[in-house]
Amino acid sequence: MCETFTYLGSTVKTDGGTDTDINKRLAKARAVFSNLNRVWKSSQYTTKTKLKLYNSCVLPTLLYGSECWRMTENDRQKLSTFHTKSLRRIMKIFWPNKISNDELLRRCQAEDMSTIIKKRRWRWIGHVLRKDPNNLTKTALHWTPEGKRRRGRPKITWRRTVEAEMKDANQTWGSLLRLANDRQKWKDFVAAPHARKA
Repeated sequence: MCETFTYLGSTVKTDGGTDTDINKRLAKARAVFSNLNRVWKSSQYTTKTKLKLYNSCVLPTLLYGSECWRMTENDRQKLSTFHTKSLRRIMKIFWPNKISNDELLRRCQAEDMSTIIKKRRWRWIGHVLRKDPNNLTKTALHWTPEGKRRRGRPKITWRRTVEAEMKDANQTWGSLLRLANDRQKWKDFVAAPHARKA
């Protein structure tokens, strides 16, 4: 039985895990970052230009399909480490020069990886909620599997992640559906403080 397959550029596992896809995205992003080494090292480009290149070339490669990732803490740490290490290289901040990651992000006017992924996920959810009620993607968003849950600690799933964030924002699927129909209000919702919770 095939345990993984590639669909629309993403690696899908039969158990719903996304660690394989995340590892592949990390490898691709490292390759793109490496191909731009001459730019990162060059003094001909401003830091602002380098950061724009990082945001337009490296991050999209890394985060392709991230809207549907089921992330573990280990996955989150790997992605965050890549993000901060990349920014340090662009900013030429190396040992023994030390600054915190918070200060690094402030200097780069960048967001932490968890926030970036959350915002991408909720922007995508907004698109899905505005679709026709019979749309398969929208149907899947609300689908609840039948049967009893196995004993033990609940498994991390995409849906549980979304519902936990939804609870933090004091929202329900019903209120989100109404909110999504107003694009500006949804945009404000995605940018709201709840989206920046780690």
